[in-house]
Amino acid sequence: MLEPLPTLRKPDRPAAAFARSLPASAAFDWLAGGWRDLWAAPWPSLAYGLFLTLVSYAVLWALQASHMLYLALPAVSGFLIVGPFLAIGLYEKSRRQADGQSIALSDMLTFRPASGAQLAYAGLLLGLLILFWLRAADLLYALFFGLTPFPGAADALINAFTTPQGWALIATGTLVGGLFAAFAFAISVFSVPMLVSRRTDALTAMGLSFAMTVQNLKPMLAWGAVVAAGLALSLLTGLVGLIILFPVLGHGTWRAYTAIAGASSSTSGLSSRAEMKV
Repeated sequence: MLEPLPTLRKPDRPAAAFARSLPASAAFDWLAGGWRDLWAAPWPSLAYGLFLTLVSYAVLWALQASHMLYLALPAVSGFLIVGPFLAIGLYEKSRRQADGQSIALSDMLTFRPASGAQLAYAGLLLGLLILFWLRAADLLYALFFGLTPFPGAADALINAFTTPQGWALIATGTLVGGLFAAFAFAISVFSVPMLVSRRTDALTAMGLSFAMTVQNLKPMLAWGAVVAAGLALSLLTGLVGLIILFPVLGHGTWRAYTAIAGASSSTSGLSSRAEMKV
C-alpha cells in the first residue's frame, strides 16, 4: 500500500526576539531622555564633550600637517562609525544615574567595562572599518580623476564641486559612505553599550546589535537621522556644537539601548548564553 504524501507546512521562522513595536517618534523620546541625563549632572558630560571636540580638532590638524586634509570629509562621515565607541563614558554615566548613583568625570574616563578587553577589540574592529572607508575614498577619487598626482586639498575640493566628474564622485561617495555608515551604525550602536554593561564578547554583541537594529527599523532609522542631523549641526558650528550635542546623543543612545535591550528578559537570556570569561 502506498504511504500518504507528507503534509507540507510553512517553514518555521525564528521569533523576532528584539522587536518592540516602537514608533519612529520613540527616537525623540530618547533624545529628550538624553537631554535630561545631560542636565541631571551637566559638568562631567560637558567636559567629556569638550574633550572629544579637542580630539576632533587634533585629528583635523594632523590631516592638515600630513597634507591629507582632503580626507576630512570621509573622516567626518567615519565619525558616525566610531561615535558609539567614543561615548562609552556617557553610557556609564547614564547607567549609574539610572541606579541612583553619582559619577565624576574621572569615573567616566577610567571605569572598567563589564566585558573588559572585548570592548577594546570592538574598538579595533571599528577602527579598521574607518581605515577601510578612507582607503575606499582614495580609490573613488582615483577612479573618477585618474591615477594622477594628488593636486592638494584645495584643488581637490574645486574639482569635486565644479566638474561633472566631481559631481559624480560626490554622488557615488555619498552612496558608498552611506552603506559603510549604515552597516557600522547597526553593529555598533547597541554593541558598545552592551559591552559596557554586560559580560559578553565583541562579535556576539555586534551580531545582537545588528539584529536589534533591523528588528526595530523605524525608530532606529529615525535615531540615525537624529544623529546625522546632530553631526551636521556640529559641523555648521565649527565642531563647537559637539560639546553639547555629543553628550546628548550619547546619553540618548543609552536610552535607546535600555528601551530595546532592557525591555524584556529575552535579551538577557540571549546575552547570558553569550557570556564568557575575558
